[in-house]
Amino acid sequence: MYDLHSHLLPGIDDGAIDLKNALKMAEQAVNCGITHMVCTPHIHIGRFNNDQASISDALQKFRKGLEEKTIPLKVAAAAEIRLAAEIIPLVKQKQLPVLGHWENQEVLLIEFPSDRVPHGAIAMIEWLLDQNYVPMIAHPERNRGFIERPALLDTFLNLGCLTQLTATAITGQFGTKVKETAARFLMEDKITVMASDAHNIRYRPPVFSEAIKYAKTLVGNEGVEKLLYSNPKKISREKFSGL
Repeated sequence: MYDLHSHLLPGIDDGAIDLKNALKMAEQAVNCGITHMVCTPHIHIGRFNNDQASISDALQKFRKGLEEKTIPLKVAAAAEIRLAAEIIPLVKQKQLPVLGHWENQEVLLIEFPSDRVPHGAIAMIEWLLDQNYVPMIAHPERNRGFIERPALLDTFLNLGCLTQLTATAITGQFGTKVKETAARFLMEDKITVMASDAHNIRYRPPVFSEAIKYAKTLVGNEGVEKLLYSNPKKISREKFSGL
């Protein structure tokens, strides 16, 4: 399986606090069946000011630790990018790490504030598309704007956005409304990939077993295979070529 949204890179955001914890989370992922992981630390200007250099440094540290511990997990890196006007110059300068490619366009993992779909989001998404980037909206099932108005997600899908659902959202970790919204989006075939959005060992680990069982009752084996293997592999294949 492929996990395209996780916070395992050590010490650079609110995910793994150090290499020791990152490696324990990697072991959890492998035990759950994850073979390939794209680590996506936050780029949130003013809070997590990561860039390609800081992410690359953390990735090399993580890869070295995995090799030393002989943990069979292939890792690459991108970023979870908070949608804001401050990213405009970074986009223009090609300074944002991409998740991969979809239909010959680069994919950016985009995060909205959890309490709303921000004013101007549609215009910003249209601008990113004009720059030849495909936005993948991170965990829409956990956004209050989409929870209160599920049909709003159609606006972004019709523009050409992709979507990522958090595995534990459909098992109730984030509450009943989030679970119901997640199930609705899955059954309506509005989700491109399912990922862990893992942050730590205990409360938000990179585990999928329970989520897979429940997702199969909603979309069947083929649907789950698309969410955790074929679609994420298609997006990230260039990142893992040669690894």
